[in-house]
Amino acid sequence: MEIKQNFVVSQPFPTVWTFFHDVPSVAACLPGAEYLGTKDDGSISGKVSAKVGPFQASFEGEAKVKYDEEAKKVEFEGKGVDRKGASRGKMSMLCTLVPEGSATRVDVLADVQLSGTIAQFGRTGLITEIANQLVREFVRNAETELGARSAAAAAEAGSPQADSLTKSAPQFAPGSGAVKPLNTTSLLLAALKGWLNSLFKKAA
Repeated sequence: MEIKQNFVVSQPFPTVWTFFHDVPSVAACLPGAEYLGTKDDGSISGKVSAKVGPFQASFEGEAKVKYDEEAKKVEFEGKGVDRKGASRGKMSMLCTLVPEGSATRVDVLADVQLSGTIAQFGRTGLITEIANQLVREFVRNAETELGARSAAAAAEAGSPQADSLTKSAPQFAPGSGAVKPLNTTSLLLAALKGWLNSLFKKAA
């Protein structure tokens, strides 16, 4: 199953590119994701948990991340297993970062392979819609984190605007719990709405 997405982060390109190198912080901004550590071979251990209606899954696995510093691309290869639900998932993803004025656009191309119980949701198209909702939440959380970092950097530099930046920036530290958890009810409703709309468009 191929998923194509793009989103814009309202932060300068160098800031966002540096942020993408901070895997624990990126994971902390994605609802339902948990960074568990880096192995000796450089692979990353993690867990992704979600509940869609009556279906609940918690995938544990590992991933490898590769950065192309010249092309400003990030390659991701990961796999995970939900031991309770007997579901498996594999994903390869390519993120390309592009400056867009004072902001940064991220183009995402992913290939997702599902097996077991969760595969039925992939066939209905709900996985794609849920992915769209997760991206929106990730962008909001990432901008909160990057805004807090900018305020902290300004304070350290003794900028005259440091006080106002610190007061206006949302306070967030990766793993602090300030990021909203995965709202499964609203996520499912939004996903169903998007899926039904797409069905009606095809029928029209």
